[in-house]
Amino acid sequence: MMTVAFDPTRDLTVTRLIKAPRAAVWRAWTTPKSLEQWWLPAPTKCQVVKLDLKPGGAFETRMSEDGGTFMPHVTACFLAIDDQSRIVFTDTLKGGWRPGDQPFMTAIITMKDHPEGTDYAATAMHRNSDDRGKHEEMGFHDGWGTVTAQLARLVEKDR
Repeated sequence: MMTVAFDPTRDLTVTRLIKAPRAAVWRAWTTPKSLEQWWLPAPTKCQVVKLDLKPGGAFETRMSEDGGTFMPHVTACFLAIDDQSRIVFTDTLKGGWRPGDQPFMTAIITMKDHPEGTDYAATAMHRNSDDRGKHEEMGFHDGWGTVTAQLARLVEKDR
């Protein structure tokens, strides 16, 4: 598994110790009904359209502020799926390796065993510092921090 050096001028990251087994965190990421429960900050609703967990597979979600009409949220392509340890996706591509409409970032999600559960990290890599700045201004830390906390609550309650 290739590791990528964090570049503070282009990357943003959220980390958390999740007090649940790595297998539970993995299931929450890879099961559509579970992903829908935490992938967007509440009360926004999430709908998983595609979750084809393989390199080149599509990752599509939609969102609804009021539970009514769902709008596009993520249209991406998985680049790597390493069972129970890493998920890499990008909106630079759509499923089937097709070019994306508005390339913005590549995300690397990692999960490692910890004596108290799972070391979890979500990193968003951007082409340049301007895109990183835009993502930070859009509320990266609050948004990704919120969904990571929601993920933790979901899997920790089953402990």
